[in-house]
Amino acid sequence: MEIKYSSEVDILTVRLSDATVDYAEESDGLITHLTAAGKPVMFEIQGGREFLLGSITSMVKGEEVTLP
Repeated sequence: MEIKYSSEVDILTVRLSDATVDYAEESDGLITHLTAAGKPVMFEIQGGREFLLGSITSMVKGEEVTLP
């Protein structure tokens, strides 16, 4: 797994595998890149800064962290 954050575009990218991406779906600021079989390869979280800060706060409080 590889995690990257780009402050230029405020996107957090989580790459799960090196599989080939065949298509992508977007929903509420989350872009999911998928294989032809529908398995997730990568997530792009728009508003990554807010997501990261909220996730850290939730973890410190002992709360569950979920994707947008």
